[in-house]
Amino acid sequence: MKMRTCAVAGMFYPREPSHLEQLLEKFFAGTQPEGNPLGIVSPHAGYIYSGQVAASAFGAIPPGFSGTFVVIGPSHRGYINCVSEMPWETPLGVVDTDAEFVRSLDIETDELSHRDEHSLEVQMPFIKYRFPRARIAPVMMGQQDYASAMRLAEKIGHAIQQTKRDVRIVASSDFSHYVPQEKAKSDDLWAIEPLATLDTKEFYRRIAERRVTACGYGPITAMVRACSALGAKTGKLIRYATSGDVTGDKKEVVGYASIAVI
Repeated sequence: MKMRTCAVAGMFYPREPSHLEQLLEKFFAGTQPEGNPLGIVSPHAGYIYSGQVAASAFGAIPPGFSGTFVVIGPSHRGYINCVSEMPWETPLGVVDTDAEFVRSLDIETDELSHRDEHSLEVQMPFIKYRFPRARIAPVMMGQQDYASAMRLAEKIGHAIQQTKRDVRIVASSDFSHYVPQEKAKSDDLWAIEPLATLDTKEFYRRIAERRVTACGYGPITAMVRACSALGAKTGKLIRYATSGDVTGDKKEVVGYASIAVI
């Protein structure tokens, strides 16, 4: 069977299944559901830096969920918007793709572009561990302008109507990159603030005004807009941290946030 094999296991997260399972068990131990979110923002750095923040995002969703996760990640190599129809390998087993839903998105399938992209891959072990019966619809977002985010949100809404799937949407994004700790925290929380009222236009405006180097602002916006169309009313910041909290180096940090859209 053809599948999307692990590209960053052993680098971003443990390759050895028991080690990975122990780490995820530790991360999820302190999490709790936040109502029943329709979407979340989860970071995609190495687990040592952002794994606890990511677990707090996935932990906001009740563990019995067995539907389809639409996982939207930015392309770090500048590829166009594309989807994957293959099953995805993780050290904990294979995550099946909801092929019917993926086809309903009406986005070009390009397995080659997905091959080395980590923004989607690092989310998969969290899904496999906490939601073993769930399936995925992997979407790589190359164009992150506002109009492209709106179109993607519409495509997700249309696919949900067409397939009648129970869907949760994951936006994969880190926030500020390689700036001092205080600047990262100030800029990131300022940019995130409008998401409390699902105001994506103000979110974009603030990202641009302070040149916040969040890599997945497009996926976040597409997720928020799609969730809003499904009836979501608010965004809740669950946890914010930086790489400096782990390394102790506060001069150049990367920011991480977990957000639930409810």
